[in-house]
Amino acid sequence: MRTSDFDYHLPPELIASEPLADRSASRMMVLHRGSGRIEHRSFREIGQFVSREAGDMLVLNDTRVVPARYFTDRGHEVLRLQILAPTRWRCMVRPGKKFRVGHEVPVGDATGRVIEILEETGDRIIEFDRVVDESKHGHLALPHYMGREDQPADRERYQTVFAKQEGSIAAPTAGLHFTPEVLQTLPRTFVTLHVGVGTFQPVKVENIADHKMHSEVYEVSESTASAVQSAKRVIPVGTTALRTLETVARDHGRVIATHGSTDIFIHPGFQFRAAGGLLTNFHLPKSTLIMLVRAFAGKELTMHAYDEAIRERYRFFSYGDCMLIV
Repeated sequence: MRTSDFDYHLPPELIASEPLADRSASRMMVLHRGSGRIEHRSFREIGQFVSREAGDMLVLNDTRVVPARYFTDRGHEVLRLQILAPTRWRCMVRPGKKFRVGHEVPVGDATGRVIEILEETGDRIIEFDRVVDESKHGHLALPHYMGREDQPADRERYQTVFAKQEGSIAAPTAGLHFTPEVLQTLPRTFVTLHVGVGTFQPVKVENIADHKMHSEVYEVSESTASAVQSAKRVIPVGTTALRTLETVARDHGRVIATHGSTDIFIHPGFQFRAAGGLLTNFHLPKSTLIMLVRAFAGKELTMHAYDEAIRERYRFFSYGDCMLIV
């Protein structure tokens, strides 16, 4: 398959650059895989499609977004990918040509120095002389398509209400629709997958088989494994939760308690072993995420649903509306 097979035209005004005042006020398209029927509902009505009585289990990603983007006093940009030690980071940098080995990286009261350039990726290892004040100097790495810098309000809104385990660069956005009130009415359990920089990286190859996925760290607890094994239908909330469950089911035959890293690439032809449904947002053209959705719902139904979402003026991407596939 070609990357261009996953393209579609999105009017730019449908990109949601700001969140709704009420998380749960999002629209929810319900896509019935069996019949091909499409319903236009409100997210607050999710309880009509997911219930304890039916044996359903939502699986949510409880990762917490950290302010991973920093700027030097020269306006250069550092995106922290990994904390190797409190004062030693693995980073992406911009502009790359400025960050040679030995280059000074002043961030607030701390001064860093590039001590290594990783050949394969171009990432930099930066050593600081003191701990950088994250609360004062860190910024959220909002997706580029929002067309704006992060604001103080994003610290709360670009975060799920159940976020607990720090480590993500980007939010698991299907979870942004939940409020504590909605959540408490639904059968639920949690996994952790820390969303990495790969979520921003486009597919640059034409043959999707040549695309190399980024690796992300995950964890599944004993209680989650038990809840998933007991459920009649497992509904991951977001592609990150789905990728976690399918990684474990692929590697172990079923969902068990474990941890590790995954670079699983789910595209049409993939054999699903864990997911019986999916709650997800609307994704970028030619992205690995729309490839995953098409693998789950089928080509014709998925693209018909996206055409319908555009006609009905749904809001797209991270702060946008959602789709429940059952």
